[in-house]
Amino acid sequence: MQKRIMVCVALSALVVSCLMARVQAKAQTQSQNKQDTSAQSTATDAKEKNIQEYIELMRSNVRDEKAEIMGAVMQLSIDDAAKFWPIYSEYDAELSKLNNLRVANIEDYARNYSQMTDEKADELIQRSLDYQKQRGELLAKYYQIMKQSLGAVTAARFLQVEHQLLLIIDLQIASSLPIVQE
Repeated sequence: MQKRIMVCVALSALVVSCLMARVQAKAQTQSQNKQDTSAQSTATDAKEKNIQEYIELMRSNVRDEKAEIMGAVMQLSIDDAAKFWPIYSEYDAELSKLNNLRVANIEDYARNYSQMTDEKADELIQRSLDYQKQRGELLAKYYQIMKQSLGAVTAARFLQVEHQLLLIIDLQIASSLPIVQE
């Protein structure tokens, strides 16, 4: 059990460091490109482009790495893997659709960041809370599906690993967004 926990922690640390390195490299490239065209861009446009690039980076790379980490940590038999991966694919497809709500909210935040009002701040936070609630409900739904198909222990492992990976992604996104200003 401790070996699995250590593997999980090591993999999580590896994912965080890889993703942060990619984000930093992307940010450096963007910074160099921005210096070349800074006279043509406004600060608001640059923030919005950075956020959009970050979103694209997260969507394109994390999904593949999540599946790799999930496979390594789950340690499924061939029979269990044949049951698990189709369910996980359905879950991931639903999560991707749900993540579109988050992306739209981040884009709205970027558009309104420099002129935030109480009403807009409340709207954005309410949508963020709604997203978190829906994501929690999606995890609960797929825990039940996994439990029925693979048993509670395997379903619990799925939920723990997925939750850890989602927390890492949440931290990366949250740390890249500026704190709301008046």
